[in-house]
Amino acid sequence: MSSCLVEVVESSAVVRLTGVLDAGAAEAVRAALLTRLVDRPGPVVADLTGLRVVDPAGRRVFADVRREVADWPAADLLLCDPTVGGAAHPDAAPVEPTLVAGVPTWPTVEGALAAVAALPLAAVLTVDLAPVVGAARQARELVTTGCERWGMPTLADPACIAVTEMVNNVVAHARTPMTVRLAPHETTLRLAVRDHSPRRPTFVGMSPPTRAGGRGLLLINTMSRRWGSSVVPDGKVVWCVLHPDDEAT
Repeated sequence: MSSCLVEVVESSAVVRLTGVLDAGAAEAVRAALLTRLVDRPGPVVADLTGLRVVDPAGRRVFADVRREVADWPAADLLLCDPTVGGAAHPDAAPVEPTLVAGVPTWPTVEGALAAVAALPLAAVLTVDLAPVVGAARQARELVTTGCERWGMPTLADPACIAVTEMVNNVVAHARTPMTVRLAPHETTLRLAVRDHSPRRPTFVGMSPPTRAGGRGLLLINTMSRRWGSSVVPDGKVVWCVLHPDDEAT
């Protein structure tokens, strides 16, 4: 029987995969990588040095995870795979990655970590909140601080509206502790709220004027350039991306 062991290196960005990766093990790998990405801001390096991939469907899991987190605040997935791009001496200068199904891949873990170290230090703010009245106010304070710190004044108001609705949805429906995270990316602002309910939000468009409530997702949809949700182990992440050009128009 095939098996794939996932080991999280707590002191670094590395998640080490060993054993055999087939289609049956892909979901466990996906869950482990998403858990690490939701728990720890910043890029994650999946080290495949001790892994044997026996099914193309197994390898696709890495591209799927990278697409899933593409709009999360301060999140990305990189790979180390010595079978791709040729061997490199550990002391050699970092080489350009090889794109494998859209995932940047280095032949050594040292090269992948050097690429992570060469990135600008991720500007990210995070707060853990209880599902209580007042949680949205704390989330707005975090957003206001971030927009001031990162020079994004035009995004402060729409981001506060979006994060208020995201947090209030957790308070009203999920009723679990939550984590609010935000980070700039180029000229955009990325927001995410992670809770511990697997129930994903469903947006059905405009609410009838006679209906009480139900407009939270409409506001998120209006304020953001794009938004969505991701199922993760023990819950979900609801995220949105705000762009200053949208506010100018």
